[in-house]
Amino acid sequence: MTHFLKKILSAFALFFVFSNAYALDKEPFTQARFDALQASGAVVLIDIYAPWCPTCKQQQKVFEQFRAANPDKKFIILEVDYDKSKDVVRQFRAPRQSTLLLYRGNKQHWFAVAETRVEVISAEIIKAIDYNYN
Repeated sequence: MTHFLKKILSAFALFFVFSNAYALDKEPFTQARFDALQASGAVVLIDIYAPWCPTCKQQQKVFEQFRAANPDKKFIILEVDYDKSKDVVRQFRAPRQSTLLLYRGNKQHWFAVAETRVEVISAEIIKAIDYNYN
């Protein structure tokens, strides 16, 4: 029984490590955090998200795929709850849930609504990260 228990615990530990290796790191949007990230020159993806939205769920999968394929490409996702943060939704002029805005520092690089193509989202994130200001 001990050997069996060890195998189960090992399998669980592997699952936990693997599932967290590609976990989608997201933070809830706050204006203070966004301001600090902009001041630092970070690449920030604003994700206007609703948990009931199928397009939003597809976008989450794209973000996970991008992170798994590009672990060296660093950016922060700030999530705005479409239903609970209407003031922030208006601030970003998001016409609906599934709106994505990509910033590097104070410059907005990209704005999209309902975009789910991996190649498009990935290309825009890479452009924002690799953009040379000099």
